Amino acid sequence: MKFRQSVLTLVAASCAFVSLSAVAADKTKVEFWSNSLSPKFDAVMKDLTARFNAANPDIQAVWVDVDWDAFQPRFIAAVAAGNAPDLINLPVPWAAEYAQKGLLLPLENKITGFKGMYTDAALKDVTYNGKIYGLPWYNSVSIIAYNKGIFDKAGLKAAPKSLDELFAYARQIKDKTGVAGFAPKVQEFSSWFMYQGLPVIQNGKAVFNSPEHVKFVERFAQAWKDGAIPKDVFKMEFEQEIAAYDSGKIAMMTTSPQALKRTQTDAKPVYAQTVTTSFPLSKGDTPFGGYLFFWSVPQGSKHADAAVKLGQFLTNDANQLAFSKATETTFPSTRKAVSDAYFQSGANSADPIEHGRAVAAQAIGQARTLTVTGLPDEAAMNKKLQDELEEAISGRKPVKQALDEAVAFWNSKLGAK
Repeated sequence: MKFRQSVLTLVAASCAFVSLSAVAADKTKVEFWSNSLSPKFDAVMKDLTARFNAANPDIQAVWVDVDWDAFQPRFIAAVAAGNAPDLINLPVPWAAEYAQKGLLLPLENKITGFKGMYTDAALKDVTYNGKIYGLPWYNSVSIIAYNKGIFDKAGLKAAPKSLDELFAYARQIKDKTGVAGFAPKVQEFSSWFMYQGLPVIQNGKAVFNSPEHVKFVERFAQAWKDGAIPKDVFKMEFEQEIAAYDSGKIAMMTTSPQALKRTQTDAKPVYAQTVTTSFPLSKGDTPFGGYLFFWSVPQGSKHADAAVKLGQFLTNDANQLAFSKATETTFPSTRKAVSDAYFQSGANSADPIEHGRAVAAQAIGQARTLTVTGLPDEAAMNKKLQDELEEAISGRKPVKQALDEAVAFWNSKLGAK
């Protein structure tokens, strides 16, 4: 009798195992790759994955995080091997390149029912040649933090409302206080052209040596000559700019709201004098500092519809808001999420970080990723442009000559005639 019961128990267990295996086999496995989020954001990503799987019993989402430096070679290798992931997290420059090479699936017909939840600017960032290639996720934007004490000494009563005022304020601050006004991020100057609404490439040809481009760069050269921007501006990255602001060497800083935590900790007297305001729009109708990440479906995906369903879940209002709260530094790309009280409650706050978060959120709806995509030799072309611009801004070479030489180099790479 005991032997018979043991056999029956074993048979029942075997049947249960077979049944569970069959259920698992029936599930659609969707592998999705994020970009350098682990281990810092493991908790939020694991929670998102678990909640999606619980709500979609026919799909098994499998999250894989890939380091920034390894992401592109790993993705290309996976595509070549016929083993592409179903959903990938990309910044705008990479996605533009992949779309041009036919490595991403156009999604226009798959997202018509919900694409309206994203901001228009974010949708423009994921559109190439009239086709949508991604589901917008998280974004960034720069604000201006300024030292009110220095502004008072310079006789300035309000924040700059335009690019013209930004440069004029910088000159007045230098003249009245001896302090440089601000440190523009000149390391990728093509972004400044785009911010100003000036074309970089047209009809396959570099065109950034027009009289308008020359005049625009001359504004930076004059500011450098006057000391309105620091002499070492070409070497000032993120860390150096914060250090310069915290030590009173510049009056204004273009930054993210969360970066001010460094000032709050390291330079309390400066933080007490800090006021945050929006970065002024220019002729490009976008604030500075936008950089969108989004979810795309590779052409090799075996489960594109399930991948889009997962992408929609990851980028819905509630989950974009949850991700932004987890990072504390990023902003959603949906209209409703970015309007949430988490961002907007600081609009009238005297605290620079809280107010800065509200200011940035209000600008997100217009934020575009200002970068030139699809360059055949991106590193060499950008280096040539930067080298020539440093020569021009620092007065070692006429601006027109510098831009002519950079354009000639770009066109030799582009094959333009």
